[in-house]
Amino acid sequence: MPVPGPLELVLILVIVAMLFGVGKLPEVFGSVGKGIREFRKQSSLDEEPGDSASSETDTDTEEEAPAPAESAENSQSA
Repeated sequence: MPVPGPLELVLILVIVAMLFGVGKLPEVFGSVGKGIREFRKQSSLDEEPGDSASSETDTDTEEEAPAPAESAENSQSA
C-alpha cells in the first residue's frame, strides 16, 4: 500500500481543518490517538498465548479426554 506523500498529507489536514475548525483539531487528534492506543492494547491482549480464554478451553478438553478412555476400558474388561 503506497504511503501518502507530503502534498496529500497537507491536503488531508486542510480538509480536516475545514470540517472541524482549527480550534477543535487538538481535541479530534487526541481522540484519534486514544482510540489507536485502545485498539493496540486490546489487540495485544487477544494475541497473548496464555490468556484466560484459551487456558479454560485447554482445561476443559483435558478433563473430558480421560473420561471416554476409562469407559472404553471398562467395556473391554467386562
